[in-house]
Amino acid sequence: MTETSERSKVRSKQAELQAQVEIEVPFHDVDVMGIVWHGHYVKYLEIARCALLDKFGYNYPQMRDSGYAWPVIDMRIRYPSSAKFGETIVVTASISEWEHRLKIDYEIRNRQGQRLTRGYTVQVAVDVESGEMCFESPPVLLEKLGLSQTDE
Repeated sequence: MTETSERSKVRSKQAELQAQVEIEVPFHDVDVMGIVWHGHYVKYLEIARCALLDKFGYNYPQMRDSGYAWPVIDMRIRYPSSAKFGETIVVTASISEWEHRLKIDYEIRNRQGQRLTRGYTVQVAVDVESGEMCFESPPVLLEKLGLSQTDE
């Protein structure tokens, strides 16, 4: 396979590994200045993450049923700008790593396309029965994502 076709294949797979949600910022999420309180962005990321996981039929109930818990072990959020009351924001969640952990990148933009926030979360598989952390993602995740061991 040529380098160009390999890059095209990777870009195509990355497009499949993302989801977007629109959220209208409610009054109860803003502070006295009318901007979203920083802690609420975590909720917006979670909404987008669940939409992404639903897309593959591997959201939290399916994770548990497959014998794995996937706790968030790391999170980072940067706030270059602020969302405001009544504004519609678009939250994009994209899977960027899956081999040893599940890393999801996020971007929040307003309808005009201005980036307001970006961040990521990292989750690891934990065997529900033993409570032990897995050092590589279980085959069920790769299956749900439509990936084979060689696609990594």
